[in-house]
Amino acid sequence: MKLKHIYLLLMIIGSLVPLFYLVKFVMNNGPDIELLIEQLFVNDISTFFGLDVIISALVTIVFILFESKRLNMKSGIYSLFGMLIGVSFCLPLFLYLREVHRSKKL
Repeated sequence: MKLKHIYLLLMIIGSLVPLFYLVKFVMNNGPDIELLIEQLFVNDISTFFGLDVIISALVTIVFILFESKRLNMKSGIYSLFGMLIGVSFCLPLFLYLREVHRSKKL
């Protein structure tokens, strides 16, 4: 299996698993952003995970911006729209696009 196919698989998993729980939350509570944030930081362990994801998102954005520029990869910037789904979708999407870009350069 090629690396780009692994990234595609991780992208699918990284979108479906988190979105399942987001949809479940919205079905039970409606689009209540205040409640979502309240529950995200309800205790120490949920705060740990919440802040870890937020910081990982910032690191991913910086990485994508600089790596896209370094490789002169215009499609890389578009992968940032994947952040609307989540870090677990956005990062594998960028890594997939980077592999495609690199294979064209060879």
